[in-house]
Amino acid sequence: MTVPRPFRFAATLPAPARPLSAWHGEVRRLEDLGVDTLVAADHFTQGYAAEPMVALTAAAGATTRVRLQTGVLGNDYRHPVLVHRMAALLDVVSDGRFVLGLGAGWMTSDYEAAGIALDEPAVRVDRFEESLQVLKGLFGDAPFTFDGRFYRVHELDGLPKPVQRPHPPFFVGGGSPRVLRIAGREADVAGVNASLRAGELGEHAIRDLSCERVLRKVGWVREGAAAAGRDPDSIELEMNHWLARVTPTVADAEDFLGRVAARYGVDAALLAESPSVLVGTVEQCVETLQARRERFGFNVLQLDAGFPNPGIADFAPVIAALSGT
Repeated sequence: MTVPRPFRFAATLPAPARPLSAWHGEVRRLEDLGVDTLVAADHFTQGYAAEPMVALTAAAGATTRVRLQTGVLGNDYRHPVLVHRMAALLDVVSDGRFVLGLGAGWMTSDYEAAGIALDEPAVRVDRFEESLQVLKGLFGDAPFTFDGRFYRVHELDGLPKPVQRPHPPFFVGGGSPRVLRIAGREADVAGVNASLRAGELGEHAIRDLSCERVLRKVGWVREGAAAAGRDPDSIELEMNHWLARVTPTVADAEDFLGRVAARYGVDAALLAESPSVLVGTVEQCVETLQARRERFGFNVLQLDAGFPNPGIADFAPVIAALSGT
């Protein structure tokens, strides 16, 4: 029987703000809470205010233990040569605490606001696959050459060399069969998301994170790993919780879930059972996460999805009960 991977908890990095001393305090409180990883999203629109690589570099100087992750860089926003250089240096200045989260790019409003061409999903994923090859090549010891459809690199020695070898852990997030199979083939951690072909979040994303569909998505990760000759159990599985709240009582949890379900026009039971929703008492949350790890394999758990969870401190007893177990 496969031994379950230990639980690890992640949370969104608050956007840096003045006074910096107060922001440093916020970041350290998350570290003291027992959060294992601070995550910075990569969007230009819809209220996102932090450039992830700069924000994580600042957080590296304010912390000592917590890992620092992009969640995830939009591949179309930057050339992989630049991504490699920033990632390698951030791994150095953080003393080996960086996690490189990568995705193909999806949010339509980002593309429109920045004037970036939004290609068909198949083209974006083709380009993303090439980018992964370039990144892994540049993290190698020797000068790297690549001649692809989208990227060309000639005898480039990727410098600096990272602390973590052969490279910082790769986190690949996605919701489609193809991207999740790529995650199984290439990533150290696979983030299982809703399909975002529509370019925005909504009711469709909630329905795409039902138990049945999430099981299929986990299967695609495992298929990708097996096809690449990797042990599927060697890949950690991660889930963002777009809805996460600790409640005083079971009745409070049921009332809250009912109101949110009505707002989105979905069944309350579907919402409560979704692996991307975590609402309940401390005891309920602990039992739910243990059961989901057993059923789906999720051991890396982000207690929000892109924006800081204002109730993150309420999860302290959940983190204390499960982290590392």
